[in-house]
Amino acid sequence: MPLDFTAIDFETANSSSASACAVGLARVRGGEVVATAGWLIRPPAGHDHFFDINMRIHGIRPEDVAHAPSWSQQLGDLAGFAGGDVLVAHNAGFDMAVLIRACEATGDDCPPYRYACSLQVARKVYQLPSYRLPSVAAEAGFADFAHHNAVADALACAHVMIDAARRVAADDIHDLAAWTGVRISQIAVGDAPAARRPVAFEAVA
Repeated sequence: MPLDFTAIDFETANSSSASACAVGLARVRGGEVVATAGWLIRPPAGHDHFFDINMRIHGIRPEDVAHAPSWSQQLGDLAGFAGGDVLVAHNAGFDMAVLIRACEATGDDCPPYRYACSLQVARKVYQLPSYRLPSVAAEAGFADFAHHNAVADALACAHVMIDAARRVAADDIHDLAAWTGVRISQIAVGDAPAARRPVAFEAVA
């Protein structure tokens, strides 16, 4: 099987995981980035206050998202881009929590994506003093990108996974997970109404 996956990165307006204000995506086919996409998001009501620290990190301000699509309006575009791919993110727990909590806040069904973490992979493949995305991406040959720009971060994450797969001679995302001992997990969502349903993270083979 080829090395196919979609890398994803969210930026948030505040400390709430539901406060998504931007998303970046990078599609990988056969170990090559073939498409990128990204857009601003109007965070769900009740989670739409912008903290100063977050604005300093990513530069997105309330006026920038005032006319952006809402979480519910953009979820179909996100799902359309990712399709049935395994999602990959650097510190994937954060990005998967954004997916789950934003869907909870809006009452949308959260897609039960499978996902893997490039941070965990990097710790198995590289010997580095820091495993922050800029350091890992530089080791993978993808340096000098606009960190905390969602599309740039997704692209950097994609290149980390591509390089890691090359280094361990993994043919696909499942081989890479097996070689590094990193599990491909899945968002598990119960049958309760979306706004109240319990959410858990399950590991899958």
